[in-house]
Amino acid sequence: MDFSTLNDRQAEAVRCTEGPLLIIAGAGSGKTRVLTYRIAYLMQECGVDPWNIMAITFTNKAASEMRERVNKIAGHGGEAVWVSTFHSACARILRRYIDRIGYGTDFSIYDTDDSKTVMKAILADMNVDSKKFTVRGVLSVISSAKNKMMTVTDMEEEASSRDDDIYAAAYRAYEERLRKNNALDFDDLLLKTVELFEKDAQVLQMYQERLKYIMVDEYQDTNGVQFKFVSLLAARYGNLCVVGDDDQSIYKFRGADITNILDFEKTYPKAKVVKLEQNYRSTGNILSVANAVIKNNRERRDKVLWTAAEDGKKVTFRQYDSGREEAAGVVAEIRKAVADGEKYSDFAILYRTNAQSRALEEQMIFKGIPYKIIGGVNFYARKEIKDILAYLKTVANGRDDLAVRRIINVPRRGIGKTSIDRVSDYAVRTDRSFFDALCHAENIPDIGAAMRKIRGFTDFILRMRTLSRELKVTELIDTVCKDTGYIAELEADGGEEALERIANLDELISKAALYEKEAETPSLNDFLEEVALVADIDSLEDDRDSCVMLTIHSAKGLEFPHVYITGMEDGLFPGFRTIYDVDASAIEEERRLAYVGFTRAQKTLHLTAAKMRMMMGETEGHAISRFVREIPGELLDTRSEAAKEQPRGARTFSGQSSAAGKYEKMTGASASSGASGRGKMPAGFTPKQFKVERETALSYGVGDRVSHRKFGEGTVAEIVNGPKDFEVTVDFDTAGRKKMFASFAKLEKC
Repeated sequence: MDFSTLNDRQAEAVRCTEGPLLIIAGAGSGKTRVLTYRIAYLMQECGVDPWNIMAITFTNKAASEMRERVNKIAGHGGEAVWVSTFHSACARILRRYIDRIGYGTDFSIYDTDDSKTVMKAILADMNVDSKKFTVRGVLSVISSAKNKMMTVTDMEEEASSRDDDIYAAAYRAYEERLRKNNALDFDDLLLKTVELFEKDAQVLQMYQERLKYIMVDEYQDTNGVQFKFVSLLAARYGNLCVVGDDDQSIYKFRGADITNILDFEKTYPKAKVVKLEQNYRSTGNILSVANAVIKNNRERRDKVLWTAAEDGKKVTFRQYDSGREEAAGVVAEIRKAVADGEKYSDFAILYRTNAQSRALEEQMIFKGIPYKIIGGVNFYARKEIKDILAYLKTVANGRDDLAVRRIINVPRRGIGKTSIDRVSDYAVRTDRSFFDALCHAENIPDIGAAMRKIRGFTDFILRMRTLSRELKVTELIDTVCKDTGYIAELEADGGEEALERIANLDELISKAALYEKEAETPSLNDFLEEVALVADIDSLEDDRDSCVMLTIHSAKGLEFPHVYITGMEDGLFPGFRTIYDVDASAIEEERRLAYVGFTRAQKTLHLTAAKMRMMMGETEGHAISRFVREIPGELLDTRSEAAKEQPRGARTFSGQSSAAGKYEKMTGASASSGASGRGKMPAGFTPKQFKVERETALSYGVGDRVSHRKFGEGTVAEIVNGPKDFEVTVDFDTAGRKKMFASFAKLEKC
């Protein structure tokens, strides 16, 4: 077999076929090549039958690419290698043997919508507060439990509050309905396979004999049940090869457990470890910056990426006066580079949250630059933005039937389809708009009990219409979001997607604030007209050469010649929730996310920040991200050849005699300070989430009993009136003593 295309470490990993093997594959180190060559080596050099080999990936796309490469490299017989995702492999096993644990082999697999339908009915039967216990939120709790292999009984026994009891009851009812319907959800595919293996030794032994050589890709992203599934399969022969990079573990919010890869040798004491540290993607300077930042993490394996390629251009950092100037500056640089011969598709703009795309999108549109959003939708096409804009359109113009129909049950008001159809018929018969028909619904025959719900909706719109003559657009948006219960419903959900949607609404308020600042006579109609002009971007969604924009999470596994990472500020990346999280591992995951972003770049990497940024409609000062401050000054270029092309707000930091001096001037900290981990809030920063109304103070005091959503009930031990927020110490009945900011804790007096 020809090993000439492999480096020494890659070849070592390929040849190590017996026993447990951990391949630490740094970013861009050729792990897929190693896996496919290893499969071919097992078949061609070791005489292993292809049906005795299994390769597990996480996504269908990755499995398809792996299958294609295996077929090409392994040649004849390669098609018999079992290449699959976790879920597909488990579904295949269960189709044959699930009857041994009490299900029919003709079971249904419920997708997300099916699960939501079941849970919606369960919560209705339980008669719980639908705003506090949302369908999505309860399903998220159950999914997390299943990924940790917690049974209903486990959850019931660990319940320490009334809320926990409700989650456990919903879990039990959900499982009973799925079993009654002979159905499994996606989490069950893994959980039930593990249950089958543990209860039926014959089935387990059969698959252990069948799959003597097992390989798992992206092992750092495995959760508890995936770890158990793989461990059981490999228990007989021990030929388990896992490939991953702890420095790229960024999916804790999905249940990924980094200890699976960090503790591999504890689980398998005889394991061999091979590190792939040679990078084939990025220049030397990009790797030096990435290494400098990630080394600040404590929870990691020691490794240093290197390349045989040239150092390339230095990584640039530029701080702008505002978020708008940052967006304009990035777009100007890309436009100039394309004019000089580059392609738009060579450029990727990365950001921490989807909400950050809005300013960038507007600059792209104004400059006529084609772009695509990867892993998301354009800002003004996002559901929550369209919902709130539909409210504003209805307030401004009740004749927009499309807008009214969109929001009549958003959030849920219980106005049924039959009632809506009757209103529609009445509107047609009387030549009225849909909203006008709603206002006269008492004239509609058989409208019945729906009348009260319809009246609540129309009264709200009419009240907002009156207020719109007095309130600013920002205030109107904020009032609509709160008074409809839209934000409360998202907050009750509490998931990552819900937080993203709240951030998008905050960004809409910031957009309105910028409009109010610049308009001579701001009005709701003019604001809606400006948004409509910006939002009309269908013409950009084609196959033209386009710049791409995406979150860093979405960029995982991708690479681009030129990468811009915007919003490199404390409070944004990393976010303050992470900085002040009591769990120190939270900031480490954010640092891993920065590392992933840096290592997407092949030729050039550009980091940007804003001194002042509009957040939730208010202009606030931000300190430069600690991840930038962790980069040694000599590795950064804080000047730019394109500086002359930059808008007035660009900061280039010239005039210092040394790189370290320039660095200190722009960051306000020494180049060696590190600034890793948690720290004090930057001076002058007053984000809304940290504000507490001093005149009303807190609803509880020292000695009061309070309730926390996660920690349950406890007694307030101490309250300190800090400079930005109240610091509250609580002795919880089961979770022990916790100190937290009042704005984040959202404690409720019992």
